[in-house]
Amino acid sequence: MLAYFQAEPGGEKVRKLLKDASAGDASVFLSVISLGEIYYIIARRRGEQTAIATVEDIFQLPADLIDAATKRVLAAAKIKARYPVSYADAFVVAAAEEFSSTIVTGDREFKEVESSASVLWL
Repeated sequence: MLAYFQAEPGGEKVRKLLKDASAGDASVFLSVISLGEIYYIIARRRGEQTAIATVEDIFQLPADLIDAATKRVLAAAKIKARYPVSYADAFVVAAAEEFSSTIVTGDREFKEVESSASVLWL
């Protein structure tokens, strides 16, 4: 999502996935933990108002927000115990496992989990 909203390399791939989701040809999931990460990264770089506007824009996208229910927190904790990834990224991996989906990222930290989850590199 950051690549998409900040016109970073890979943003076009994200745009295509969102278009596919709008057409019903793909499903897009976003952990609320990742939503929080997006908020604080944008707030630090571009200010609180831009972060708020970005979150509002995300709510309009064809993406299903995944909450942090107890089952998901424990699944993320298990990922974190196995792999050297951030706790927030562990939620992404746990969601990918739960929904049999592909992680879309440019974050090299996910290289560590490719044996556990499919990754589409931006």
